[in-house]
Amino acid sequence: MSPKSTLETVLAYHQRTKHHFHAYARSLGYLDWANQPDPFRRYEGARQIQLPFRDPNGTILPYEELYRPASSGPDPVSKESIGRLFQFFLGLSAWKEFQGSRWALRMNPSSGNLHPTEGYLVLPNRREVLSEDFGPGGMVGHYLSEDHSLEVRTLFDTQIGQDLMAGFSPESFLIGLTSIHWREAWKYGERAYRYCQHDVGHALAALVFSARMLGWTVIHLENLSDESIDRILGTDREDGCHPMEREAPDLLAVVVPGGPTAELPLSLPEEPIRQIGGGEWFGQANRLSEEHDDWSIIEEVHSASMKPTTSNARVSPPFESPENKEFTTGKGAHEIIAQRRSAVAMDGRSTLESERFFEMMSRVLPRKGNPVWESISWIPSIHLGLFVHHRLQGLVPGLYALVRRPEAFETLKGSMRSEFLWSRPEGCPEDLPLYHLMEGDCQRIAGQVSCGQAIAAEGVFSLGMIAEFQESIEQLGPWHYRRLFWETGMIGQILYLEAEAAGIRSTGIGCFFDDPVHQIFGFNDKRFQSLYHFTVGGPIEDARLQTQPPYSEERMKVD
Repeated sequence: MSPKSTLETVLAYHQRTKHHFHAYARSLGYLDWANQPDPFRRYEGARQIQLPFRDPNGTILPYEELYRPASSGPDPVSKESIGRLFQFFLGLSAWKEFQGSRWALRMNPSSGNLHPTEGYLVLPNRREVLSEDFGPGGMVGHYLSEDHSLEVRTLFDTQIGQDLMAGFSPESFLIGLTSIHWREAWKYGERAYRYCQHDVGHALAALVFSARMLGWTVIHLENLSDESIDRILGTDREDGCHPMEREAPDLLAVVVPGGPTAELPLSLPEEPIRQIGGGEWFGQANRLSEEHDDWSIIEEVHSASMKPTTSNARVSPPFESPENKEFTTGKGAHEIIAQRRSAVAMDGRSTLESERFFEMMSRVLPRKGNPVWESISWIPSIHLGLFVHHRLQGLVPGLYALVRRPEAFETLKGSMRSEFLWSRPEGCPEDLPLYHLMEGDCQRIAGQVSCGQAIAAEGVFSLGMIAEFQESIEQLGPWHYRRLFWETGMIGQILYLEAEAAGIRSTGIGCFFDDPVHQIFGFNDKRFQSLYHFTVGGPIEDARLQTQPPYSEERMKVD
């Protein structure tokens, strides 16, 4: 496809998959339970390496330290530390059971708990730390969250690993993410591609936080092509995999023990990638469903948004580190991450103080020193349109805006309703770009535009994540469409953890009426589009559900 046709395909997909008051985006309209996808991708026949779990008597990093410079040296790269990285990144957090049905929850959030995101380890050298049976060299392993193990997909020589990681510290290694679009399409139909991209953002932020607990830094390798990622992870191979269940390449990130001591490259050399891809690969992907519905539009937009090799430079976050008050939870980061849940209903009573809300908003700003925003290299393009309810104490109920890129303020303001106030809320820190737009009770309308879901009205606040949309995609390329969704997922992961730390809960809302949201804020063209909704409040727990440990007691013993 030509650049023009790929751009048109992406923009047409976005328009076609909007929800409207009179019609939802196309899906089956029911759940085909007989073909519900297996939630776990396995590579049958591949050797498994069982990973250890965090030592319950180990050092505890307070939750607040996730956002501060490391006070001690990094953990060494070992089987134990790699196990902990994956445990709090993609591992299981619990099992739920109800009337004979049982399903797993994971550390990384997912739309509908369907988990299209798969994770990979590319260890360029010292693979013997994972198994004494291995000699020197590197490996690619697929992470199987079901039993917290790595499936060995391929092995390669030491020299190839050294050539691959030229420009990085010797202990650096790679983490890859892919998506199985079918897992989301089974339930959500054509809109599923959007949700897969949200989940990539959730997982990338989850990786950053898990690495931060070990004193490690994560940098997304922005300039790699999707073709290169596909090749190094082995997902370009057929391996008997059904076409509808193929894994699509999303990203590759370098994990650097400690902080980067110099400006790091945002790519990798092609020759060692080619050599790894051309090696011997082990295992065959399991079948996830017996039958599949044909959502050809997802494959069309995926093809149109594949990323080529680029030469972008790293972009520094636009905001300085905050000076406002930090709240202490008294819990370790691992506790907050492991207890994270998506609220299924809000109680309509729980409250939140405005000072704590300001801290939440500060955390989602792309600030220097925030490891989530320092992990990426694209210019932040997402702003928040907030529905603040009366349960947020200290703030006047109504519509608000958080401007996450200072240069976008005038364009954003000029694109919204002329009657908006754009006043600074009382008590708001000077360095927090939060603006009061309109006073009023917006509970009802917040629920209406979120597909009539009361959860958006009965919390403390809800919000829409507003993207600088068409111009950014036209300037950077159709592949940037996916990064807009990734950024919303990263914001969402921060809000998930911040809500847990504040003693309440949150949930992402993928179902909302796109253009009615735009009408509320005054957007009348494609310069700005709402991509993801979120709600924060006091949860109603479902007492009917039984909660079970993520892994057996025997399996969780420290190796």
